Amino acid sequence: MISVKNLIKSFNGMHAVDDLSFEIAPGEVVGFLGPNGAGKSTTMKMLTGFLLPTSGEIHICNLSLSQSAKQIKEMIGYLPEGAPGYDDMTPMQFLNFIAQIRGYKGAEKIARITEVVNQVELQEVLDKPIENLSKGFKRRVGLAQALLHDPKILILDEPTDGLDPNQKHQVRELIKNLSKDKIVIISTHILEEVTAVCNRVMIIAKGKLLFDDTPNTLNRQSKYYGAVTLHFSYRADVSELGELEGVATMEEDLNTGRVTLFPKEGAEILHLVTAHAQRCKLPVDSLYVEQGRLDQVFRQITQEVNA
Repeated sequence: MISVKNLIKSFNGMHAVDDLSFEIAPGEVVGFLGPNGAGKSTTMKMLTGFLLPTSGEIHICNLSLSQSAKQIKEMIGYLPEGAPGYDDMTPMQFLNFIAQIRGYKGAEKIARITEVVNQVELQEVLDKPIENLSKGFKRRVGLAQALLHDPKILILDEPTDGLDPNQKHQVRELIKNLSKDKIVIISTHILEEVTAVCNRVMIIAKGKLLFDDTPNTLNRQSKYYGAVTLHFSYRADVSELGELEGVATMEEDLNTGRVTLFPKEGAEILHLVTAHAQRCKLPVDSLYVEQGRLDQVFRQITQEVNA
């Protein structure tokens, strides 16, 4: 369990983190979202003990971070932004070094290194200097060191940054499998990662907690939730769509050929829209009910704090 109460971090009199309070239980995968400068990385650095709070309390597994920092750090796997490593080392040398720091020796050390190498698929670059690796492989080396000691808590800052789509999928599946008995906190700018991996979302801006709930609840705050969107292969007369029974308003994007119909409160319009498109032989490529657009909700929530 992570318990944070009234956490504040100030730099030169300015609050980077402003009175944050929350609790996280094992099995939760928390997506930590916010615009640049929101205080995400600062919060993570305080949770891992790299930064001291200006005020407030952090308790992890019933231990106070201010009094039991070393014991708590042993429970945490941390992937910082940028995943700094030793460029002149190879991944194998680096993981050996980390394993020794963590207190592993002999067969146990070999077993732990072998497991994380297989988990993040580093086999083909184990003997290459880290400085010569791609951004994606460097990120995977950083993730391997965070997983090496099988921590109870994983704190990952942009874990899929620099990875290609296949690698992103692999890391997301790994995180989901690991989360069964761990706490996982992910700071990310990739909104699709929230719905792909997380079962809880926290949004902060200007150091303040603005939202804390499930991804589904976040989606439901979108003005697009429940709307019907059609994409056309070429321009067509769509004016009658906006006049269908149950349609409140219509939004047309001429650049993308996309039309979105917003239902009146309580109205179901999918069958009416489908029937009209078929009857009028409209050039529809796709037609679907919106599940909400996270980018729109994210902007709405984070811009409110500036209003």
